[in-house]
Amino acid sequence: MIKATCRRIDTVTVVDLGGRITLGDGSTTLRDMVRNLLSQGENRILLNLGEVSYIDSSGLGELVNAFTQVRRSGGDLKLLNLTRKVHDLLQITKLYTVFDVQDDEARAIAAFGQAGAPGPQVAH
Repeated sequence: MIKATCRRIDTVTVVDLGGRITLGDGSTTLRDMVRNLLSQGENRILLNLGEVSYIDSSGLGELVNAFTQVRRSGGDLKLLNLTRKVHDLLQITKLYTVFDVQDDEARAIAAFGQAGAPGPQVAH
């Protein structure tokens, strides 16, 4: 089972994930959450994987699918706080080169501002 909570920092939606992203509930939860965020116009998404203990091939497929959907919507998706196990998995599958992987939340948020942002970002 996976747990997911969303919070907002500036123009970025941070999704804190915990548990296992696996075939069934885990990958479905991730898919539905990304779809819901995109339908609300949220397309700057930071997935915090610090509490994710395991990802299977189905979960990896959902991460790639989420990345593709967000990019198609004109947005960006980044990964934050990979555990050693998840980091190694992304290295083995060569997906580490696909995703923008960050280990510091503040720097990750700032990176969204630099990545093709239309004009200067104004804090509210």
